[in-house]
This record gives sequence, structure tokens and C-alpha cells, in this order.
Amino acid sequence: MMIIIITVMLAGCGRSGYEMPYDYKTRMSAFTFSSFNSEDTASPFASGICVADPADNESNLSGVAAAGLFDINSKYTVYSQNVHNKLYPASLTKVMTALLALKYGHLEDMITASSNVRISEQGAQVIGLKEGDRLTLDQALHALLMYSGNDVSIAIAEYISGSVDEFCSLMNKEAMLLGATNTHFVNPHGLSDEDHYTTAYDLYLIFNEALKYEKFREIISMSEYTTSYSDRDGNPKTMNLTNSNLYLTQEKPSPDGISIIGGKTGTTNMAGSCLILLSNDQKGDPYISVILKADDRDTLYGRMNTMFEEIPGIY
Repeated sequence: MMIIIITVMLAGCGRSGYEMPYDYKTRMSAFTFSSFNSEDTASPFASGICVADPADNESNLSGVAAAGLFDINSKYTVYSQNVHNKLYPASLTKVMTALLALKYGHLEDMITASSNVRISEQGAQVIGLKEGDRLTLDQALHALLMYSGNDVSIAIAEYISGSVDEFCSLMNKEAMLLGATNTHFVNPHGLSDEDHYTTAYDLYLIFNEALKYEKFREIISMSEYTTSYSDRDGNPKTMNLTNSNLYLTQEKPSPDGISIIGGKTGTTNMAGSCLILLSNDQKGDPYISVILKADDRDTLYGRMNTMFEEIPGIY
């Protein structure tokens, strides 16, 4: 018996050694995590983002399922309420759709709508795309982010990946790369499906990445947009859009000291009223805020304003 044990120990379970053994003196086998920048240092994954501890959940905002407020510059989570709970995102899904369009597409490219753009769900927001309609990706993104067109999200998905199914696979892959590990997408628009979910924190990660694109920031800050695209016969079709964000249309005022830059709205029966925003405080410091499943629109904007009060120095 002793001979067998010694043999196994020497043989290393059939391996003669490690290809890259740990050695603190070797830069390729070990990294030192520190605040100093050098070619010998690797930054931890969370070094550039806010971290929300699940144990720190607050519950001060009634009438909403989840809420989070994140200081972009300081990488500090100002407020956290159930931010890791899996919920339906409604049209906040379209932030990921836009992110992938900007990452893999070209704004000047022409998109031709297929028959799949027909959305039959009652009450679904659409711009009225028909099979054969042609518009640029730039025009499509305005319709996606400002007006929340569900039909245009299908056109974008097919333009990027060839099919909605392939695009959803890409959505989930990119979500994982961003650390959005509690997210699963089955469509590019956010119409309700029990297997389509995310969290307030994951949406912060996705929105934070989308903000790196100047075009995204430009579109979400626009209150109105007018353009013309063509039908299958080349006839012009005018598109007049008003942003669904009630802060931008001045229907809902923000607190003193808070400037709303823009964001994305979302509403379905299952998801409730949802909103994610980029805002600045009176010093110009940026914040991302998100609320999921508010009881109604008044509650949504009221609780968002209440959450802004958590920003130091606002009052």
C-alpha cells in the first residue's frame, strides 16, 4: 500500500508537472493587483465599475421592485435596492440592442426590413415599418432609443446577425463579457417572455458600456427627431419622433441640482414602468440611475427624484 501511495505522489496523477507553475517572480504566472499602472500590473475586473453588495439592499423606495444609483467618476454605488434581483426589463433591453448595433454596425449602412418586423402584440410600440422599407442604421437607432420602436429592433437584429435568434445569442455573449451574469435575452426589444430577464445592476453595466459611444449619448439626449426613409418602391416616408423620456419633454421635472442628460424608458404589463438615466449633479459629475418595475409612471419618476436626493450635496 505504501508503495502505491509513493508512486502516485511522484507521478502527480499522471502529469510530470505544470506547463506554467506559479512563481511570484515570474510576470506571466502571477500578477500583483495594485493601484499603480505598469506593464507588470493587471487591473481587477471591477476596477472601472461600481460594485453593489447584495447584502447592502435598502428598501426605502416603495412602489418599485429594484433601484440603483451609481456614481460614474467615483465608481461608488450611492443607492442599492434589490439590484441583483432578476426582473423583466421591458424596452430597457434596447440599450443592449443599440450597443451591439454601434459596436458591430455602420451608421451609414442601409437596412431593409423583412416580413419579420410585423409586431402583432397588442399595444406594442412600433414606427410602422413594412417589408421592404429601407432606412439607415443611424435612423433606426433614433427610432429604437427615442421612440422605442419594437419593429425597428427586429430590423436592427437581422442587419447585425442575420436573424433574431443569432442576435440574441450575441446579446447574451456580450452580456457575459460585461459581467452581466444574471441576464438572459430572448429578443431584441423586451416584449415580455418569462425567459427574458436581467437585473438593475446588469443594466447599469450594459448602459455604462453603451455610454462609451458618442452616438448613443447623442441620441438618448434628443427630445425630438424628424427624418425621411423610403418604402419598397422608393417612396418617402416621414418619421417624426418624440422621446418617450418625460424628463426630456419637460413633462416631469427633475430635482434642483440634477440635470437629466438622457436615458431609456420601458413599459409592459409584466415589467411595470422602467427607466435608466444618465444625469449630472450641480458640479457636472455623472451618475447612472435605474428603476425596474415601478407601479406606474408617476411612481417611476417620483421615486427616481427621491433617489437623486441620495447624491451628496444635492440639498
